[in-house]
Amino acid sequence: MSEPFTRPFRTALTDRLALRHPIVLAPMGGVAGGALAAAVSAGGGLGQIGIGYGDHAWLTREFDRAGGARVGCGFITWMLAERPQLLDAALERGAAAITLAFGDPGPFAARIRGAGVPLICQVAGVEEARRALEVGADVLVAQGGEGGGHAARHRSTMTLVPELVDLVAGLGADVPVLAAGGIGDGRGLAAALVLGADGALVGTRFWACAEALVAPGAHRRATRAVGDDTIATTVYDQVRGYTWPDGYTSRVLRTPFVAHWHGRDRELTGALDELAVQYRGAVENEDYDVAQIAVGEAIGIVRDVGSAADVVADLVREASAALEASRPGAR
Repeated sequence: MSEPFTRPFRTALTDRLALRHPIVLAPMGGVAGGALAAAVSAGGGLGQIGIGYGDHAWLTREFDRAGGARVGCGFITWMLAERPQLLDAALERGAAAITLAFGDPGPFAARIRGAGVPLICQVAGVEEARRALEVGADVLVAQGGEGGGHAARHRSTMTLVPELVDLVAGLGADVPVLAAGGIGDGRGLAAALVLGADGALVGTRFWACAEALVAPGAHRRATRAVGDDTIATTVYDQVRGYTWPDGYTSRVLRTPFVAHWHGRDRELTGALDELAVQYRGAVENEDYDVAQIAVGEAIGIVRDVGSAADVVADLVREASAALEASRPGAR
């Protein structure tokens, strides 16, 4: 391949984190376990374990399942404030990077950077990005609202990425920016690079991998869905008893359960005890008319459940082809 795409995937991110490809696994809570993280890293990206609502035993088990692979670890920042010992556990296990999202990274930044571990901060807007840079983030993740799971606001990846790239450049900061939200294939990775990002943090596409901690029934249901079938809601947080700070919603697959209860907060609150029992039963029985499937809009271009190594290879191959096709005179 001739210039300018002779080495399209050597970026500030690959140099900073010593990766073959500028692809980072989103640390999806309870989904991105050790096996998935290790497989992404083996493929040339950076895998991350997403502890989510897990405890010390869960974290230990998943690091064991990573089998000594070079993997990072991601935390919900406001929850880490309640259980700071989990950060120590991840650092003791040799986490290759720590990702903080959904809260102020300041209280933990010095501990992470003092351990010589790269700090990745996921942000959803300009002020969050400024704060992350202020406390010494080594990598920024620009999170668009198209992605699965939680978000504080719903900026578009397409607009947020270049805005944060310009912010970093204007401040003279040497900090790679990753795009996140809606990146489900190599075309999305190519678009992120064209927007000025140094790579992508990918969630939903890796959610649909054999190594993910996802039940087969959820995989079957989601790979038949389209992006229109997702919705940003608080229904599942309320039913599961997770008290997120005000302003956060979670993008999930629209189910009959969500369709019935979304926007009916008063009635939902009055029925929480009964609904919590119903929800737990649905999870146990893989009833995905009720149970949560946390995926983003990119699910509409995901039609199979493959291996994480194949997904990494496909992202690279498809992005390379897309970038080559975009060159003047290529068609």
